[in-house]
Amino acid sequence: MLVLSRKRNESVVINDQIVVTVIEVRGDKVRLGIQAPRDVPIHRSEVMAAIQRAQEVGTAGADETNG
Repeated sequence: MLVLSRKRNESVVINDQIVVTVIEVRGDKVRLGIQAPRDVPIHRSEVMAAIQRAQEVGTAGADETNG
């Protein structure tokens, strides 16, 4: 994992396509702005985990009906 320090309004560029900017730091929370192409999905990690679980359940259900 790469760890970087950034201040408010400073950014990190990923692969010339994605720009992550620190918008605000308040206590232990950081607000980030993310600019990326529309075809790049962006999710909070807990949302991504829920999507993956739902896909696994859907896939398992499809396997059971086809088996």
